Amino acid sequence: MIPFRPRLAAFLQRPAVTRAITAVILFNAVVLGLETVPGAMRAAGPLIVALDAACLAFFVVELGAKMLAQGGRFWRDGWNLFDTVIVGLALLPGSSAFGVLRALRILRVLRIVSVFPRLRRVVEGLITALPGMASVFVLMAIIFYVGAVIATKLFGPTFPDWFGSLPLSGYTLFQIMTLESWSMGIVRPVMEVHPHAWAFFVPFILVTTFAVVNLLVGLIVNSMQDAHAEESNAATDAYRDEVLAKLAVIEQRIEKIK
Repeated sequence: MIPFRPRLAAFLQRPAVTRAITAVILFNAVVLGLETVPGAMRAAGPLIVALDAACLAFFVVELGAKMLAQGGRFWRDGWNLFDTVIVGLALLPGSSAFGVLRALRILRVLRIVSVFPRLRRVVEGLITALPGMASVFVLMAIIFYVGAVIATKLFGPTFPDWFGSLPLSGYTLFQIMTLESWSMGIVRPVMEVHPHAWAFFVPFILVTTFAVVNLLVGLIVNSMQDAHAEESNAATDAYRDEVLAKLAVIEQRIEKIK
C-alpha cells in the first residue's frame, strides 16, 4: 500500500472537506444556471466561464485524490463511477460531436444525495421499490393498451386528432390520467357527440389515477420505511457493539484490580 494513502483517505473523509466539496458542487450548479441567462453572460460572461473552469479543475483534482486514496476500491463505488462519467463529459471539447453532452454537467449536483443520509434513504427506497414498480408498470401498460384499443374504436372516427390511432389514443389517455384538462378539454367535447362516453372515461380515471398511481406511491413509501428500519437497526447494532466493547474493557480493569 502506498504510505500516504491512509492519510489522504482520512483527509478526504473529514467533515470540513466534505462540506467544502458540497459547497463547490452547489456553487457550480449556480454557475451553470447563470450560463443559461443571456443578461448574466453579457454582463459577466468571461467571469462565469472562468468560475466554471475553476470548479471543473477542482473536481478533477478531487477525483484524482480519491483515486490515489482508494486505489482499486474507487472503481467499485457506484457514486465514484457516476462522478467520473460526469467529469469526463465536462472535459469533452464543446466543438466535438459529443459537445452537447457537456450540458449533463449539471447532473453532478446529484452527488449531494451521497452526502445527506435522508436523501440517500429516499434513493435507497426508490431502488428497492423498482422490482415492485416494474410489476405495476406492466399492469398499467396492459390497462393503457386495452383502453387505447377501446377508445380508438369508439371515438376515433369522430375525434381523429385525439383517438385516430393507437398511439394518439394512448397519449390522450395519459393526459386524462394526469387530470390535465381532462374534463373540459377532452371528455365533455367527446360527450357532446357520444353522451355515454363517461362510462368509459370515469372508470379509466378511477383505475389509473386513484388506484394504480397510489399503488406506486405505497410501494415507494414501504421501501423507504424498510430502508429507514435497516439503517436504524444497523445504528443500534453498532451502538450495542460499542457498549459491549467498553464493558469488556471495564471488566478487564476490574479483574486486574482484584
